[in-house]
Amino acid sequence: MKSSVFPAKTNMSRSTDNLRKRTWLYFAFLDVFATLRQTTALSAENLPAPRSVLTKAVTMTPDELRKLLSDTLDDYRLSRTEKRALSSRLDEASQSEADLVLLQKVAFELAEQAVDATNVSDVLEWLRDVTGVLRRAAAGDSTGHEADACFSPGDACWNRIVGLLRTARESVDICVFTVTDNRITTEILDTHARGVAVHVVTDNDKANDEGSDAARLARAGIPVRIDRTSYHMHHKFALFDDARLVTGSYNWTRSAAEYNSENLIVTGDPRLVGPFRREFDKLWNSCDPF
Repeated sequence: MKSSVFPAKTNMSRSTDNLRKRTWLYFAFLDVFATLRQTTALSAENLPAPRSVLTKAVTMTPDELRKLLSDTLDDYRLSRTEKRALSSRLDEASQSEADLVLLQKVAFELAEQAVDATNVSDVLEWLRDVTGVLRRAAAGDSTGHEADACFSPGDACWNRIVGLLRTARESVDICVFTVTDNRITTEILDTHARGVAVHVVTDNDKANDEGSDAARLARAGIPVRIDRTSYHMHHKFALFDDARLVTGSYNWTRSAAEYNSENLIVTGDPRLVGPFRREFDKLWNSCDPF
């Protein structure tokens, strides 16, 4: 057997290579921070004064964000609950663009203080999550956020819902009067099967109607809750990854797709996503398991 021209790497040489790689990443990370700090400072200079300076409104201050984020650095992970809490707080505050630039600077500073040669990847992931929440808040303060409208009869509405189900990564929370369109139900089941957390709230009267798919969803292991009040739970909305909202008159039924004049609105505006998130949580906590 021919011996290799290059000697095999020992465990020690591999460890040395890994240490060099982590060290290089660490110092590269610090260089990026220095650039970002300078860019953020310049951006802030060119923007109007933050609302937190101009008024005594409920704007989130840098100190409040620093306190809120410091605890999440223990495990370098911004959980779904923590993302939701931060998004809701930003939604309530109606931050200006200048406010959000200052908050972004706080996130960079915290990451710079926490990073060392052993945790670069973890801190980068944490910073990506935090800045993602801040970017979504910034989108809600401008005209650049996603917005779309579909109408029926036709295929536009149900195809839009199916597309959002297929691209959901973490969570889908559905709050609809009824679900009888098997094309949508099949996609809900597939979304659940690939590990996305799916929750459904529906009306008790419609849940037991012939053709309703509520029982089918529950049998598949999807948590389903129903409103048992003497009135109807008449909502038709859904939240995808706590980032996009679908709402409108459109019932998730075949008749809505084929015969009815209905509308469906899709938006990523956090000023709308946040209130619907809270409405879903309120209904979920007040309704009974199917």
